[in-house]
Amino acid sequence: MLALITGASSGLGREMAIYLSELGYDLILVARRKERLEELKKTLSTKVTIFDYDLANEENIYKLYENVSKENVDLLINNAGFGLFGMFSKTNLERELEMINLNIKAYHIMTKLFLKDFIKRDKGTILNVASAAGFLAGPRLNTYYATKNYVAKLSLALYEELKQMKSNVTISVLCPGPVATEFNKVAKGTFNIEEENARKIARIAIDKTLKNKLLIIPDTFTKIGLFLNRFIPWKISLKMVYQIQKRKVK
Repeated sequence: MLALITGASSGLGREMAIYLSELGYDLILVARRKERLEELKKTLSTKVTIFDYDLANEENIYKLYENVSKENVDLLINNAGFGLFGMFSKTNLERELEMINLNIKAYHIMTKLFLKDFIKRDKGTILNVASAAGFLAGPRLNTYYATKNYVAKLSLALYEELKQMKSNVTISVLCPGPVATEFNKVAKGTFNIEEENARKIARIAIDKTLKNKLLIIPDTFTKIGLFLNRFIPWKISLKMVYQIQKRKVK
């Protein structure tokens, strides 16, 4: 079995790589930081191929696909991404466009290319890493929330298309709450509630994906929060999220 993981140099991607190697998967690991990938490779017991590609660059997405398309990937995990705290009128436009390229365009292209291959083989699994933010609007973390809405809703729609096709290809979407990764450092903010352990979330995500679970919300607190949000008027929900995000910004 062969799994491809983007954003594999740290956080959830790294922990997923470790767990999948323990399960016997050979791995294709993708991230910008080659040295981190090489360090991780040394610790894994299965065959590992690494690509130090920045997937915010569209050319690298196609280059990656060309390099691995004949390898018969069984599991694609789209995980690379980042956020940016701040008021929309003040955040850096170029950084936001980079985020859109990585959080949306890379996911979209990778999912499209590999899904077509999986459908031809009538075999394969995709795990798209979104966020609980994918079901909310996020003042002060606005672009990130919007990108995760895209990933979550695209994944849910593809699930139904595959079901109607009676395909054996499966897709899952991971929507956790705050996880202890490098997200805060990159986004220039900090969570004011306890973060979940990345290893724990990664293992739950893999286990449920391999059992063909569609929507993976790992912790009870997040499940309850998203459920209750359905009954809250939009304007109240927006105000609540704004105040939460306001306390995060450094």
